[in-house]
Amino acid sequence: MHSLPVRFTIRVYGIWIRDGHVLLCEEGHEDFRFVKFPGGGLEFGEGLQDALKREFEEELEATFSHADLFYINDFFQPSAFDMQTQVLSVYYLVHEVAPEHLNNKTEIRGGKSYELKFQWRSLEHLDDSDLTFPIDRIVARKLSALR
Repeated sequence: MHSLPVRFTIRVYGIWIRDGHVLLCEEGHEDFRFVKFPGGGLEFGEGLQDALKREFEEELEATFSHADLFYINDFFQPSAFDMQTQVLSVYYLVHEVAPEHLNNKTEIRGGKSYELKFQWRSLEHLDDSDLTFPIDRIVARKLSALR
């Protein structure tokens, strides 16, 4: 029996709710555009909240005072970027985020250009189809249930 190498990626995301709205991040890499919650991949040696703090600093140029665990996927989800890699995503509700201004920007990662655009979406009108990835869509439905 042929077995493939086992690869996992752990992703950590922050759910920032302000005045009845949640922050979403639209990213673009070449021809692929996607909408997700702010956050990204865990790097070797980081804890989950350390990674989330780093991601908020890198993407939003912001910090938060504390975060509460909101959701972890407990099912198999292959990566949209590599079907041989399994994704584990962890979501936190972040509190007391500062500063509260957001700047769209372009980052260079691995020699490639990535665009980041931020948008506030009303929780009242949040729909799972507003997000690109399956796990984010589950989180959107859970947020909608909190209304």
